[in-house]
Amino acid sequence: MPRQSAPKDLSLKWLELFQICAQKGSLQAASKETGLTVSTVSHHLRNLEDHLGVELFDHSRRPMVLTPKGRVFSRKIDVALQLIRKAKAEASAGSLTEASYLRVGTIEDFESDIIPELAVHLSAKMPACDFMYHTDSSHAIIEMLRDRQLDLGISTTPSERMHDLQDRPLLRDPFVIVLPKVNEEALDDIVEGRTKLQFLRFSSNLIIARQIEAQLRRMGISTSHKFECSNNQTLMSMVSAGAGWTITTPLLYSRAKQFQPKLCMHPFPGKSFARTLALVATPDCSRSALELVDAKTRSLIQDRILTPLLTDIPWLSGSFKLVD
Repeated sequence: MPRQSAPKDLSLKWLELFQICAQKGSLQAASKETGLTVSTVSHHLRNLEDHLGVELFDHSRRPMVLTPKGRVFSRKIDVALQLIRKAKAEASAGSLTEASYLRVGTIEDFESDIIPELAVHLSAKMPACDFMYHTDSSHAIIEMLRDRQLDLGISTTPSERMHDLQDRPLLRDPFVIVLPKVNEEALDDIVEGRTKLQFLRFSSNLIIARQIEAQLRRMGISTSHKFECSNNQTLMSMVSAGAGWTITTPLLYSRAKQFQPKLCMHPFPGKSFARTLALVATPDCSRSALELVDAKTRSLIQDRILTPLLTDIPWLSGSFKLVD
């Protein structure tokens, strides 16, 4: 039997909490994401159901499951909330000084020399804004953007579609071979596994590792390995100690300054390939904030990373570059 409709006006907060609960299947997850108590989230959902006069969730099941009417409502609300967020972003396009909150995610690659200066710049340009900065893997940043836990992020562009997220390519970062500086083996022999030098690889759950493995498969190369790691500095340390070789990128190499005297970088043999780092934003991210972050990040990449490394390693020119 339909529920008795309540006279309260429909609340945007109810709709946003409904969307989170529909996606997460849990009051606890919605509570964690929003900072509200579980009882408050539950109270808002009940208010929404009372207002509509229908059950949106089957409250007897865990995790939470949408009713047939709830599934229909969810599809419509996803579209409506996306339009509302887009409208809010367009309305705030020219009001940087009035922006109140910005959540930025970044991969570790930019954590030491780009993000600190970017944070200072944004703080000066957006004086009324509260900021949240988060460092994680590209995969995690994309997921947080999809779940609207971040407004924009810097990550490796994934191979799969990003649905409603908007991406702006920033940097072409080609894959290269890094060997111990003291090495007498031929590069082709090392890559094709005809030497005793071990391949040290990135952890298989990382986007960069999947890109490298896909390229090696296309080349028909099967590499045995005894070591994998998610931390670039650890890989560079192992290579500098003569423990093996790795496939990485100039950007990651540039971050391992303390190990560079014992490292030697080479172009990837055969057909070159690269990853692209991009600025990724949700549809409701302010265009003016996006433009500000884009412009400053490009300037910092050029000054802090590209210019110094291309001066030292000129053969990277043309392949390691900003994407227009």
